[in-house]
Amino acid sequence: MCTPEETSLLQAEETFLALLGRINTLVFQPLLLAEEPSNSKDQECMRLLLQLSEQYQHLWDLTQASLQTLRQRLNCPTTVSLHTLHLLHSPDLFLEAYQQYFVIYSSCMAVQTFQKATRKKSEFWRSQRKALKQFLTSVTLETSGAAGLPHILCQPLTDHVQQYVLILLRLGDAVDESFIRQVLDEALATHSLWEMLGNRLVDALCMADRRLLLDSQEVPVVANPVRADRVLLFNDVLVLLQGHSFQTFNLKLVWMDARLDNKQISSRYGFHVITPEEEFFLSAKDAQGKACWLSKVSQAICQVLSGRRDIPVLEQHQNQERVEPPTSRYCLYTFRTEDRLRLATYDGNWSWGKPHGKGTLKWPDGRNHVGDFHHGLEHGFGIRLVPHGPEDKYDCYKCHWREGQMQGYGICEYANESVYKGYFRDNMRQGFGVLESSPQAPQPFKFIGHWDRDKKNGYGVWEDKDRGERYIGMWQADHRHGQGIVVTQSGICYQRTFHADKMVGPGILLLEDDSLYEGSFTRDLAYIGKGKITFPNGYFLKASFSTGVGKGFHTQGVLETTAHPLDPTHTCKRQLGLDAFPVESRWQGIYQQFREFIYSNCPEDAQEAFLGFHVQTAKELRKSQEYLFCDRGNPDEVSAKIKDILAELPTHREPESLQLYLQKALKSSVHPLGKLLKLLTLTFQATYSGLGANKHLLVLAQEEVQQHAKEIWAFYQGLLGVALEQQGQVQEESEDTSKSHSEAYRLVLPIILPCFYPELFMLYMLYHEKEDSLYSQGIADLSLFPDTKLLECLDVQKHLWPLKDLTLTTNQRYSLVTDKCFLSATECLQKIITTVDPREKLEMLEKTYVEIEDTVSRILEREYKLPMDDLLPLLIYVVSRARIQHLGAEIHLIRDMMDPIHSGGLYDFLLTALEVLVSYMVQPTHTNNVLCVKLNFNSSENAAFLTLMSYGNNTCRMPVFESWASVTKANLESLRCFPVSQRQSSPVYCPSSLSVPNIHANGQALVCSCKCMTLYGQWPPFIWSYLMKPMMSSTSSIWKITYPQ
Repeated sequence: MCTPEETSLLQAEETFLALLGRINTLVFQPLLLAEEPSNSKDQECMRLLLQLSEQYQHLWDLTQASLQTLRQRLNCPTTVSLHTLHLLHSPDLFLEAYQQYFVIYSSCMAVQTFQKATRKKSEFWRSQRKALKQFLTSVTLETSGAAGLPHILCQPLTDHVQQYVLILLRLGDAVDESFIRQVLDEALATHSLWEMLGNRLVDALCMADRRLLLDSQEVPVVANPVRADRVLLFNDVLVLLQGHSFQTFNLKLVWMDARLDNKQISSRYGFHVITPEEEFFLSAKDAQGKACWLSKVSQAICQVLSGRRDIPVLEQHQNQERVEPPTSRYCLYTFRTEDRLRLATYDGNWSWGKPHGKGTLKWPDGRNHVGDFHHGLEHGFGIRLVPHGPEDKYDCYKCHWREGQMQGYGICEYANESVYKGYFRDNMRQGFGVLESSPQAPQPFKFIGHWDRDKKNGYGVWEDKDRGERYIGMWQADHRHGQGIVVTQSGICYQRTFHADKMVGPGILLLEDDSLYEGSFTRDLAYIGKGKITFPNGYFLKASFSTGVGKGFHTQGVLETTAHPLDPTHTCKRQLGLDAFPVESRWQGIYQQFREFIYSNCPEDAQEAFLGFHVQTAKELRKSQEYLFCDRGNPDEVSAKIKDILAELPTHREPESLQLYLQKALKSSVHPLGKLLKLLTLTFQATYSGLGANKHLLVLAQEEVQQHAKEIWAFYQGLLGVALEQQGQVQEESEDTSKSHSEAYRLVLPIILPCFYPELFMLYMLYHEKEDSLYSQGIADLSLFPDTKLLECLDVQKHLWPLKDLTLTTNQRYSLVTDKCFLSATECLQKIITTVDPREKLEMLEKTYVEIEDTVSRILEREYKLPMDDLLPLLIYVVSRARIQHLGAEIHLIRDMMDPIHSGGLYDFLLTALEVLVSYMVQPTHTNNVLCVKLNFNSSENAAFLTLMSYGNNTCRMPVFESWASVTKANLESLRCFPVSQRQSSPVYCPSSLSVPNIHANGQALVCSCKCMTLYGQWPPFIWSYLMKPMMSSTSSIWKITYPQ
């Protein structure tokens, strides 16, 4: 059953709904039929009337919905509960609708909207006085009906709210009568202020939604050190009046600090006011006045920051604490007086009157900065556009900033379309960086190297794409200065001394036909002055050279044609730059950046500037603002935060765990180790790819790769030291540098080698091109032989032939079978080219050797260890059937890059065996003159023997020393032996200059610290090195023999 309150509410809603309809007909419709406004003020009045009408219509709709639910309740009280009443179910909708209506109404009152709207139709509204009186109970219309419009549009709604309060206490708790009273009071106070102020001030300050909250004439307050006669607090600005002038401060950018211990405030009842460009104090007469101003200003700031400026500031209860506005805010502001930012507009985050956080800064001259700010200065990642010239072109600086200046890694796209990627300091390029011009530039170029105070300085590589040249060497003040190497696209390269971009003194010029010129020459490679030309056949010309316009090329000198054969390392395989650029001094611009990061204990706030987060393409660069405000997290397996990296490092101390961690770290773009490897790879490719692929730079590149491994290991040790220090631990100091180098070879080099392998292996192929060509021809010759014929030619004993493994078809003979013998060993050797890791290549070589022995053991049906006489021909067979391209280059790369710990071991022996076989393959004809020299000590005979093994001939053995005493004291200059092909001829001696020192006996075995000698004979040139092999006697040692060409 319905209560009397519900019946009363129904009657009130019906009466109010009818009243709303009559007001709409008699008031709103005529108001909205006014003429088109002619000025901005009339347009503002019409806008407010439309808003008021829309909100009025919203209240009408809510009242209809409420009446409908009430009728349903009265008709079916048993099935429709009390809580389904629209007024009780959604009280917030009613509360917000009435609040919004009275806020708009108060705006109309403040700017005299009703008076202006009815001014042109005064006669019409005068005629409506009688009709309008029905809506008014306490107001008398004496002259015009228009004068009663403000009351007609307010009083009925106020009365209805009071009815709500009387009928529904719950609604009375939500909608307080004081709210409406305060809205009207603020509107009247603001209206009174506009009448008191002059027209100039009113035109500047009057706004429809602006309300006066506090006036210093009511609650006295004094501003200092600025001069102000009056202080006004509005709901959006703080105004200081001085005569006819004024200053306004947006409340979004006003901070208050009442802490007397932090600010020098002259009055104990004062507080500090901070704005973007001014700071001043407001001092009240007493504590109550100070509290009033602080409370009102704080509430007003919170209100304007919340964006709900339509809700007025409500009175606070005495026991309620003052709400503190947030210190971090977001706002748009244009600077007026600040020198550096004069007339610049900042849109972004603020804190205590300074840009702080992310934001955009724009100057009138076209400069634009988007990025991070800290206490008013650019700090962190940011993008700056600087206009360049009258055309619509910009220099785009996309980099890291520190205290207003570029600091750390960045990318700059200049107006001339050149791009710089590298490090900055104090707004200048400093440290490592890459500068590259546009491909369409008149003289395209690329420089990668070290910068000092915005100029190229130190070691660097310059590629002149127009001339087809690459300069590798030293720089000073943007000029080539010091030692340098120039490589041309035609294959010519030379080394000269440069002074301010000009070549001075003699140099070395290596031509594409392997001729060598030593002397002076011009940039166009014209010989001048005295010089020497060494030809590939050993002839040389010492002469004076000159050129002249119209005179051609002149030379006068002596041509020597009786010269001895040349040392290849002097001409065709000569290496440049080794003495001029010590490997430790190259790329210090990169290493120094990482060392400084270690020395500063890896600060987290400098990580991004150090590592550099950048976008590669110009298209992505144009989207930098989107990138700037997004989360730059990376899903890599390795954490991107330096504190997490340092926390994880000490947990990977065991070799296996450390190797896995280094693999992930060096592949990660956000890990410092990965960043270092990325930069080093970039420099290596820029130096040795393309034009830099020249055989005369092989050792230069080889040294760099090995040095990079050492530097990366040193950087890891530095990171580990910082990590242990932060955890209160002490890192063990490694005094043994050789151990550190061994760790670099064992752990780091196999991981980083794939990054450098393409360019490095190309250099090896060029360096060994001639030998590999002969090797390929030798392989082609041997491939013509069937398996059995080749085994026979190689003098492989027939009982070792794997004929049991061959399955013959009908009418097939053994003599016609090809590529079937030792197939498993051949396939295993072919895998040597499937990896770039030297250790894995050596493991494949070892597996090949094991497969050969296993095959022989299976044939003989017993375990069998191959002696040297049997192993070498079988290896030759397997190598010839594997048909590996550029095997000589592969072998030498393995030799140079393998861990030194394997020197003298099984891997060294097998690799040396391959070297011997390749040397055998490159011979014009393959005869039985493959030779192994082995020095044995026979304890039974108490003498040392030199054993010469030659395939196809019996072993020749001759005594060398008579006793151990003679071995320990012997001068190997007296070592003599006979050529295999002339065993009965006179002996051949070693020259004294090629003697081998440091030979001594240790127990029953010979130990040699240097195994190198040169013998002259009729054997083919090859290198053979072996220290100890398990299947051989422990008293045997194989020497390193070098045969001259």
